[in-house]
Formats: sequence, structure tokens, C-alpha cells
Amino acid sequence: MAQSKKKRFYIRTAILAVLTIAIVFTIYSNVTKEKNAVLREGDKAPDFALVDLEGNEHRLSDYKGEGVFLNFWGTWCKPCATEMPAMDNQYHVYKDQGVQTLAINIGESQLKVNSFKNSHGLTFPIAIDQNKSVMQSYNIAPLPTTFLINPDGRIEKIIKGEMTEQDIADFMEQIKPS
Repeated sequence: MAQSKKKRFYIRTAILAVLTIAIVFTIYSNVTKEKNAVLREGDKAPDFALVDLEGNEHRLSDYKGEGVFLNFWGTWCKPCATEMPAMDNQYHVYKDQGVQTLAINIGESQLKVNSFKNSHGLTFPIAIDQNKSVMQSYNIAPLPTTFLINPDGRIEKIIKGEMTEQDIADFMEQIKPS
């Protein structure tokens, strides 16, 4: 009789453990679902607010009605360094045509990013995502990654990797308000 009670105890404990694990997994999955959502072309671009190196706040929602060329980068990233001067050239061509350029550095120091900006003569707004919350919202990997956001605030295109100056010009033309 004692053997049978012991066996039932172990079976009930195992069932309870499996149910507990299932409940914890379900709760965890629902809580982190939004973080894991992969953005696709046509999706509404997640809003954010970051301060650039000059102290100006940039909120994506403030650019409704304009195209946004949103570039994620790092100072250590060779393809990023290669495309930045071309981005700056096209920034000057398109900034008065309703296309905003915003480069978001991923978590590096202000001193390092400022030094990079000055050594490359960059003039477009650069913000630093210190806590990497925007990077997580946009599921960034690898660097550079660029989002073309149309005047309606929707993702027109996602570009992973280095772009040529002609690519950048074509992409800015694509999100220019009509």
C-alpha cells in the first residue's frame, strides 16, 4: 500500500511540474512577444525618441508626412564608415525635398561617436541608442541596417549591409513625398 501511495505522489508531482513549466512558458512568451516581433515592409515603423549629438530630440512621429532614411550603425563597422560620406552627400540633396536622414549609433560613447562624426565631416543628425531599446524594437542585425520609412510612417524597405551612393540616392528618391 505504501508503494502505491509513493508512486501516485511522484506521478502527481511530475504532472504538476509539467503544468507549472507550461504556464510559465506561456506567460513569458506573451510578455516578450512584442520584443520578438520581426518588422516587415509595409509595417508601421515603431515610434521612438532619441537625442542627437547636438542635443535635439528626434521623435519618429514628428516626421509624419516626410520620408525618413533611418540608418543603424557603429563606429567599428567598416561598411558603415564607407557609406556614411555618401549618406551625407545625399542628405544635402534630399533634406529640402522632404526626406529626413537620421543615423542611430548602437550604444557607443558620445566621445567616440562625436570623434567619428568629426573625422568624417558628417552633418546629418546622429543619435546614440544607449540602452539599445530602439535597436531591439527594430530587431537590428547586422550593422549597417537601414529602414526606408515613407511619409505615412510605414516601412517601405529594409536594407541590410552597405549601400553605394547611387543606392542611397535611389532609396531617398523612393521615400520622397510626392
